[in-house]
Amino acid sequence: MPAGYSDDAHKVLEQLQEVSKHGYVTPYLVARIYTALGSKDEAFRWLEIGYRGREAFNGILKIDPRLDALRSDPRFQDLLRRMNFPP
Repeated sequence: MPAGYSDDAHKVLEQLQEVSKHGYVTPYLVARIYTALGSKDEAFRWLEIGYRGREAFNGILKIDPRLDALRSDPRFQDLLRRMNFPP
């Protein structure tokens, strides 16, 4: 993430947390922000929430370039396997 954007990303996460009190926030969006921040554990936590909720993002998970930073992590491959994506 370019310098200076980290604060903005954290502000967006705070806003999403507030929105989630009154409406729906897709876990996929939250995971993408945490990925951009380099917070892999949080990103995977949110992807797992989305997986368990059978979120619509599941169809693009394998090809979304915004998640490239997660691809080398065994948790990503495990998630794809559980979603029945071909290797």
